[in-house]
Amino acid sequence: MANSLQAKKRARQNEQRFAVNKARRSRIRTYLRKVEEAIASGDKDSAQAALRAVQPELMRGVTKGVFHKNTAARKMSRLSARVKALG
Repeated sequence: MANSLQAKKRARQNEQRFAVNKARRSRIRTYLRKVEEAIASGDKDSAQAALRAVQPELMRGVTKGVFHKNTAARKMSRLSARVKALG
């Protein structure tokens, strides 16, 4: 348990950051799931629209430190390849 005032404050800040990051991660996963569902349904137009919607969310997650840059790039690359393959 934190004993000093500084350690107590740091513990409070960590809880707040954890909550914010958790919400961001959940929001991004929702967008990713929408792309996955559109791909599964075979609807290329909705899949492309969902892909365009998820890209800024992923990049925002990178700038906020929720995801690593390469992780977001890998996810975008794999999703876009799957959407492109729908034909």
